[in-house]
Amino acid sequence: MSSDVLATAEAPDDGARARVSPTALVLLTSVFVVAACGLVYELSAAALSSYLLGDSVLQFSTIIGTYLFAMGVGSWLSRYFDRQLPAHFLRVELLVALVGGLLPAILFLAHAYVPGAFRLLLYGLVMIVGMLAGLEIPLVMRILRRDIGLKDLVSQVLTFDYLGALAVSVAFPLLMVPQLGMIRTGLFFGLLNAFVGVWALWLFRHELRHVGAHALACVITIGTLLAAFVGADALTSLAEDKFYQDRIVVSATSPYQRIVVTRGSAGHRLYLNGNLQFAERDEYRYHEALVHPVMAAHGAPRRVAVLGGGDGMVVREVLKYPSVEQVTLVELDPNMTRLFRDDAQLAALNGGSLRSPKLKVVNTDAFQWLFKQTEAFYDVIVVDFPDPTNFAIGKLYTESFYALLDKRLSAGGYAVIQTTSPLIARQSYWTVVQTVESVGLTATPYHAHVPSFGEWGFVIASRRPWRLPEQLPEGLRFLTPATLPLLFDFPKDMARLPAQVNRLSNQVLVNTYEREWGKH
Repeated sequence: MSSDVLATAEAPDDGARARVSPTALVLLTSVFVVAACGLVYELSAAALSSYLLGDSVLQFSTIIGTYLFAMGVGSWLSRYFDRQLPAHFLRVELLVALVGGLLPAILFLAHAYVPGAFRLLLYGLVMIVGMLAGLEIPLVMRILRRDIGLKDLVSQVLTFDYLGALAVSVAFPLLMVPQLGMIRTGLFFGLLNAFVGVWALWLFRHELRHVGAHALACVITIGTLLAAFVGADALTSLAEDKFYQDRIVVSATSPYQRIVVTRGSAGHRLYLNGNLQFAERDEYRYHEALVHPVMAAHGAPRRVAVLGGGDGMVVREVLKYPSVEQVTLVELDPNMTRLFRDDAQLAALNGGSLRSPKLKVVNTDAFQWLFKQTEAFYDVIVVDFPDPTNFAIGKLYTESFYALLDKRLSAGGYAVIQTTSPLIARQSYWTVVQTVESVGLTATPYHAHVPSFGEWGFVIASRRPWRLPEQLPEGLRFLTPATLPLLFDFPKDMARLPAQVNRLSNQVLVNTYEREWGKH
């Protein structure tokens, strides 16, 4: 029977309970794979855009919205495919395999070599993949209509579609990205899409008019994706070497972030999602300024909590005080603490602090950790989070977070918070100060010059007024008792501005931060 006749053959009666044919069962299984692949491409684009552009809520919202819109366009276009449905389905599978599978690699390279075109390329690729994904299910349903009644058809197709989405939504962050990385994950699912095309080629080989041409297209698609899969490390290095300039010595992808450590003439540099966290040549300025004004002012701190700072630099400075009995390091990403504990060259940067017997490492979300603490109190809490580039981090700069912080401080304790640049992001800086004060804590703002970052700000939060310490530990490279008071003087261009309180319900800080840093 020709494909034209098959395409227009009368479907079984909806009320009939016909046995599902092997071909229909295979196609239903392909729906599961197709759904999984489509969601991976969507998640890859959203995750990459949040890594590279920041503001995860905005990126995920716009990417998902664009993808769903494109799927609607694809579904609408499927009405114009009247004949040779298996051939169209095969072509769509191979196209979505190529474009979707290569999407993470293309975006990585574009961000490194043509950053000005990144957004256009990002949404263009999402539109293409979304339209192709929108074509898949309608074509499969029309092919399956030959063997399954409409009532059963819709329920079975949607069941397999949703099951595929569920499977990949769990596997993507917990298994695929940590084990394969973003580029190989995209390519792996691209190969799955391509194998669905091969499956369709075999199932409908008697209906297709140009079997040889379709087979060649399958071979080319799979060959391209396999070559890219084998060369994924080279592709990643090609993009990151261009972006970071210095030689990459360590790189890792976790469910939370992309970790890259480079080494050049100025020593090691740590980047999280492309944002510089420290440079070896001047990190001592940052970490001494963050830690010692509160540690020395306390006098004899025994229990210290460090929130963030999984590189161990803060812990290194804290351990310079003999009175310290226990340090609790709360770091969301276990990859960070593992890398800076086990890698010899990285452990040398923190002086092996992550192997100290005084240290307890807790790999969890700091907000939840504070919320669940009911009995522990700390003499000093050092808050060393990344800047509030997105709402997931922004919640750690809200009044809700600082209220939890207040509950964990001992009566005479101090907390200190790294707080972006009061020169470049002046409004953002004073928003944090205002937010700290909104929960009843005394805020003592100060700043230090760190060449890699410029003027950088910090805030001391406490119940009692902060007092200037009379002495500091020996061996510091930046701070002295004589120069410490200078950090608390703000010139006119960094002086306090009126600011709103950053709340969970509004997260004004993220938008303010993005606007201020976007000007530079």
